[in-house]
Amino acid sequence: MPPALATLPALYGPRFQNEPARLYREMREQYGPVAPVLLEGGVPAWLVLGYRELLHVTNNPELFARTSRHWHGWSRVSPDWSLRPYVEYQPSSILSDAEEHRRLSPALHEALTAVDQVELSTQVEQIADRLIDMFAPRGEADLIAQYTHQIPLLVLAKLFGLPDAEAPELVRDVAASADEGDEAVRAHERIVARMLRLVRDKRVRPGEDLPSRILSHPVVELTDEQIATDLFLTMGAAQLTTADWMGNALRLMFTDDRFAATLAGGRRSVRQALNEVLWEETPTQNFIGRFATRETHLAGRRIHTGDLVVLGLAAANTDPLVHPEPGRGSADNQAHMSFSHGEHGCPYPAQEIAATIVESAIEVLLDRLPDVDLAVAPEALVWRQSVWMRGLTALPVRFTPTCTSGF
Repeated sequence: MPPALATLPALYGPRFQNEPARLYREMREQYGPVAPVLLEGGVPAWLVLGYRELLHVTNNPELFARTSRHWHGWSRVSPDWSLRPYVEYQPSSILSDAEEHRRLSPALHEALTAVDQVELSTQVEQIADRLIDMFAPRGEADLIAQYTHQIPLLVLAKLFGLPDAEAPELVRDVAASADEGDEAVRAHERIVARMLRLVRDKRVRPGEDLPSRILSHPVVELTDEQIATDLFLTMGAAQLTTADWMGNALRLMFTDDRFAATLAGGRRSVRQALNEVLWEETPTQNFIGRFATRETHLAGRRIHTGDLVVLGLAAANTDPLVHPEPGRGSADNQAHMSFSHGEHGCPYPAQEIAATIVESAIEVLLDRLPDVDLAVAPEALVWRQSVWMRGLTALPVRFTPTCTSGF
């Protein structure tokens, strides 16, 4: 890593929060497809901006390992470093290196595959109707706090076998775990502790839910601690990605006439519009990370053993070498990096679950509130402070007050 750390681009602070796309472009112009950067706390890392370079990293898990046991930078971070919950090694099938991951991952993957997509869509529609009923008579709402950040976790609560009453606290903790500040560490601890209690309860009283399916896998046997961490990571990824995917799509609908026409054009058009969001404004903008297991080179950069490599998913999606014209040709193109790539990428069943949640929730909203519109100027919208996620803190809207749906 270059010695002049103070001069490196920072993946935190107001500029990164407000203009990440511009910052990625400037880094690409100055450094090329792999750039030296600073994470919160002044922690040095490499950011992979190039699409082909990201493919190379994610396709080589033996060289760029998943677990931070390979990292040489722990002496640089404090116990309350906000990125610790997602970087520090924990017992998990997800946070495991290549060979162990291949052996352990089928339990979670097959449990996700067993989710009935038709039943899931029905559940989402019922939850969405119930939430809209709570604000429809008022003619105004904050769609982030009252809708997009509520639906995924209410759905996940059902998939996990948790009571709905726990969802509000989990929403707050999951969001906090991905933000900046020391509260991220405490939020992570609370979620994992709750997941551990859940796993132990399901060992005694199994049900038709995700933890019970993992526990009953005929081949893979995971410890309670491994399952609890897997559930935390699954919940965090599903909640944050799905909520911000939905919120970013709605923001574009309110601010981009072309996108709004596509989104309102029918079921197939909704899925196409949502795919465009993943290219242009992906919810998971960066993923931390991968760790070099030996000396290597990447796009001409010398990567040392133990270096931290950040997957720049948003930057790779807008790499001009593979996506030269934003907004064109992205509706049907599934080759984006929004769910990462390779064997450590987001499992396909989880991607389908997220897409079903977002698509169903947006369709219900458009059906129930056809004249919904932004209640503030677009430039007044504020982006959340997170190196991981690209999502709004609030999305105020107004619409013609309506009566409840009867649910």
